[in-house]
Amino acid sequence: MSVIVVLIGFSILVAAGFLLAFLWAVRSGQYDDDVSPSVRILFDNKSDKSTDSETIENNV
Repeated sequence: MSVIVVLIGFSILVAAGFLLAFLWAVRSGQYDDDVSPSVRILFDNKSDKSTDSETIENNV
């Protein structure tokens, strides 16, 4: 019976740790930009294409 009490106490401690980590991430701005990563793939960067082609030509 005492093992169950220890396990419940440990699980509450771990859950509180995850909650604190989540709150720290929210307050530090980890979830501020949730739109641009999903939209960024839709736009072409012409500067990236030119550097890729130059890299390929230089390696050949």
